[in-house]
Amino acid sequence: MVDINSAIINLNGQGFLDISIDPGLDIFGEIEKLKKEKNAIILAHYYQEPDIQDVADFIGDSLGLAQEAQKTTADIIVFAGVHFMAETAKILNPTKKVLLPDLNAGCSLSDSAPPVSFKKFKDKYPDYLVISYINCSAGIKALSDIICTSSNAQKIVESLPKDQPIIFAPDKNLGTYINKQTGRNMVLWNGACMVHEIFSYKKLLQLKRKHPFAKIIAHPECETQILSLADYIGSTTGLLKFSRTNDAKEFIVVTETGILHQMQKANPGKTFIPAPPENNCACNDCPHMKLNTLEKLYLCIKHELPEIIMDETIRMAARKPIDRMLSISAQLGL
Repeated sequence: MVDINSAIINLNGQGFLDISIDPGLDIFGEIEKLKKEKNAIILAHYYQEPDIQDVADFIGDSLGLAQEAQKTTADIIVFAGVHFMAETAKILNPTKKVLLPDLNAGCSLSDSAPPVSFKKFKDKYPDYLVISYINCSAGIKALSDIICTSSNAQKIVESLPKDQPIIFAPDKNLGTYINKQTGRNMVLWNGACMVHEIFSYKKLLQLKRKHPFAKIIAHPECETQILSLADYIGSTTGLLKFSRTNDAKEFIVVTETGILHQMQKANPGKTFIPAPPENNCACNDCPHMKLNTLEKLYLCIKHELPEIIMDETIRMAARKPIDRMLSISAQLGL
């Protein structure tokens, strides 16, 4: 019998439940059974490992996951993603239990914007409206006027008056891309995603020479020189849709490799090649996303731990800009 008190002690020290699992257990079957018993839903980001994507009830990018979290009728939301995503679900569902398989699943981009430092930065621009990319902490969301995702950032910026001064945080690369697309001059916070910052321009050129007919598709969190080589730039959902509708047979994918699982499932006759990073790895994985495993997911839903707990004052302040994003997205049909 599992000593759950001991498990909680281990959780406090490690960020996840440290309990051995019978190697013969049908984890997929047990997860499906637990979801029904507990009225639970599993929301998974495209960057999760394939097994987690296959057991999830909904797979999407940040916008789709936020929309799904807003409308779910489940009592328990198990978020297979990173910490800021689970926080967003809790912000939208204060009365529901929100779980994250591993509390250590953070985000380098979110970590690049400490709320205390950002507040000082924001105070330098008192007349500026703050648009924050959803890849940020609840503390940053609470300091923002509108939240955006890579799916809707350009449309949200374009929906505002051209003379409205804007601070864009925390991703400088996405902000630079949006400035270029819209002709704006938003003030940018100096933050970035460790995954999208380390793609190699030189190696990408070499890969393109080996596959001259391949389409290069890239996420806008990448640096400008990488985006200059892309045939298509878009969110993870946008990249997936492009791979389905474009006639090309080969695609060089410049984002986290988790998305390749859905691309390959949707396009069995096409080839998807992960873009290489600057290091010696052949592909580029997010170490935070990959902290979640199928075993941790099973233990999380079984014992309803770890749970996301949030200060109500922060939650209420953080909800306003998310609601504004969801409202604008609905109005624009996004």
